[in-house]
Amino acid sequence: MVSALNGDKNETVLVRTDNNWRRASELLATADIRVGGGRPWDMRVHHPDTFDRILTRGSLGLGESYMDGWWDCDQVDEFITRILRARLDEQVGRAGWLWASLKARLTNLQSPHRAWQVGEMHYDMGNDLYEAMLDPSMAYSCAYWPLAQTLAQAQEAKLDLICQKLQLQPGMSLLDIGCGWGSLMLHAARHYRVQCVGLTISKEQARLGTQKAQDLPVRFELVDYRQFNPYGEQRFDRVASIGMFEHVGHKNYRAYFEMARRSVRDEGLFLLHTIGKNRAGASIDPWIEKYIFPNGVLPSASEIAFYSEEDFVMEDWHNLGEDYDKTLLAWHARFEAAWPLLQDRYGERFYRMWRYYLLCCAGTFRARDNQLWQVVLSPGGRAGGYRRPLM
Repeated sequence: MVSALNGDKNETVLVRTDNNWRRASELLATADIRVGGGRPWDMRVHHPDTFDRILTRGSLGLGESYMDGWWDCDQVDEFITRILRARLDEQVGRAGWLWASLKARLTNLQSPHRAWQVGEMHYDMGNDLYEAMLDPSMAYSCAYWPLAQTLAQAQEAKLDLICQKLQLQPGMSLLDIGCGWGSLMLHAARHYRVQCVGLTISKEQARLGTQKAQDLPVRFELVDYRQFNPYGEQRFDRVASIGMFEHVGHKNYRAYFEMARRSVRDEGLFLLHTIGKNRAGASIDPWIEKYIFPNGVLPSASEIAFYSEEDFVMEDWHNLGEDYDKTLLAWHARFEAAWPLLQDRYGERFYRMWRYYLLCCAGTFRARDNQLWQVVLSPGGRAGGYRRPLM
């Protein structure tokens, strides 16, 4: 092992010649990533066991070693993009991926009891973090950037796009499954004069969302979607679900679409906004599942079509995947700017974890490994057809 001083960063970068170091360097070179290089996406290694950890544990080893400060990269998003485009993830640490996929298939990781875990671990960690990172509407899903210059403009454009796709009219009722802090409901109530009910499993989201709603016709319910409206006695003109389907899981897809169907009027519309994977059966990244979204599963296009077809006609399918890259970078910029006010509460390891999460996810969308879909469905097919609004 040899250590060298990186003049630009004034830090020690390790150079080794053992087999794992050599193998990792060769693999990274196929993605045009250099160990100890000076380009923004090159990798600077600070711990001698970094590549042992990555080659044996794959995604978990890569993310955890970054959290522990074992390696750095100025542009983690581009680093991940290049790894995915070169398909290096398919050559390293596959056992972890296979186990995650098998576990998701054999057990119900999103059972009614386990469903509350993601609310407690992720969404309830602190509204101060999300208020600093997100735009004023507190929209925590992909924004819509074609004409927007700022994150706030892009999120407002996304919310309005959804409202127009749902063809909202004054006096209608809207059910939001997985409503977050209520960004869609507040927008629909203010601008389309719609009455809204939102479902969430996060106490903090319900508390802050209720405060933000004030006198608007918006109500939050702290409930798992499977327990809501079990006999279909409540019918809504429109149903939306924005960034929640990623927490449903294969074993619950039928229950999810059945719940949406029993809650929407026969002549209504249902809009599903979700991150998706290119192939059926793919598990969520093991590092993301462990540290960010426990029990998460990303659907494929074929799974959405298969599990929804018994209850719905598919009217429209819109891919906004490239917009999520820009959204995540905007969240990262706001997080970095706010960090001096957050660091005493959250600490250095959380900072590296959260930075890695945002930039890693941006890389997955840039590489087109992840997609973002908005799907419009109707119970029986819209008379006269359906036309997507021009935006």
